[in-house]
Amino acid sequence: MSGLVLAGLTVGYRAERALRRGRGTPVLSGIDAVAGRGELTVLLGPNGAGKSTLLRTLAGLQPALGGSVALDGGDLLALRAPARARRVGVVLTDRPDPGLLTGRDVVELGRLPHTGGGGVLGPADDAAVDTAIDAVRAGPLAGRPLARLSDGERQRMMVARALAQQPTLLLLDEPSAFLDVAARVALLGLLRRLAREQDLCVLLSTHDLELALRLADRAWLLDGAGGIVTGTPGGLAASGAVGAAFDTDELVFDPGSGTFRLRSGDGA
Repeated sequence: MSGLVLAGLTVGYRAERALRRGRGTPVLSGIDAVAGRGELTVLLGPNGAGKSTLLRTLAGLQPALGGSVALDGGDLLALRAPARARRVGVVLTDRPDPGLLTGRDVVELGRLPHTGGGGVLGPADDAAVDTAIDAVRAGPLAGRPLARLSDGERQRMMVARALAQQPTLLLLDEPSAFLDVAARVALLGLLRRLAREQDLCVLLSTHDLELALRLADRAWLLDGAGGIVTGTPGGLAASGAVGAAFDTDELVFDPGSGTFRLRSGDGA
């Protein structure tokens, strides 16, 4: 099927000795999940549940410990780095140090998987960069130094850089971590629109639980014990899975309103 399909995937970390022996320490085991093309899928879970580990494995930044990952029917884990970079765009949480690069300079870096080490852009590459900048509606930002952009504007340019790779799959690890509320809403809305307009498979991790449940098409919920529950946001909320993962002694998730409230009932 089209999109991203995880089957029995186990992710975690390998010490050097364990790596030589083919063993490791799993963080998530036997994961089965699907993220479709044209959809925004959110990866949710408590701190330490394994969200970043899973995304780093899918991005090829660390090896899987077991299982398989298919992207549009092909073996994603078997792709070599150059081929993977043409299929998968990645936006991480870390704030980049852009030096004197402009917004457009950063977006042009997204063409390296297609141009090779020389980095010489041809007409097709320039067109792909223009299309990526237009897709995130960042034309007025392209000529400005990236260091002088706001966090929200900078993230739009980083998304444009990933889009310039012309990927099938877009992975984002906490892309709204440093953004204010308005910028968070704008970024998730942008990613939802891009998934639909460009038929992308978009998977992002976020702690903006209430916003994610409102905007996402599909959710992967890590339970904090090495397991996963998947489905529509409404379905996961109604089933009690969201509350089971996030309720505390002070706060409880209300599936009817999709928000948290104080257990005492004194407020939301």
